[in-house]
Amino acid sequence: MKIGEIAKKAEMPVKTVRYYADIDLVSPNGRTDAGYRTYNDAALRKLVFIRHARAFDFSIEECRELLGLFTDQQRTSADVKSIAQKRLAQIEAKQTELQSLHDELAHLVGACRGDNRPDCPIIDYLG
Repeated sequence: MKIGEIAKKAEMPVKTVRYYADIDLVSPNGRTDAGYRTYNDAALRKLVFIRHARAFDFSIEECRELLGLFTDQQRTSADVKSIAQKRLAQIEAKQTELQSLHDELAHLVGACRGDNRPDCPIIDYLG
């Protein structure tokens, strides 16, 4: 498959596929006579895997580590779980942070009259 075809099948931009190839997350299996990169089904499976991992916001390095485990038939599920648990903890911390921001901003919005007067608790807080 040429890069455009694999990108379409993997549901990602060609530029992303090229980037992943450039940083050695996925490798083309060859080049055409015209110099275009070609990819096989194994590369497609890796790209789909990466797309799914990135949807969980795993970093590029975490994707690299997960891909290594994906292709390692001797892997342990404990290794995979450890990476996923770390990411889950990061998501939970972000949720807590966002909830705090939400609560604080909701309080400020509720305290603001939103009328024609110049006084505004939102501006006061930000200042």
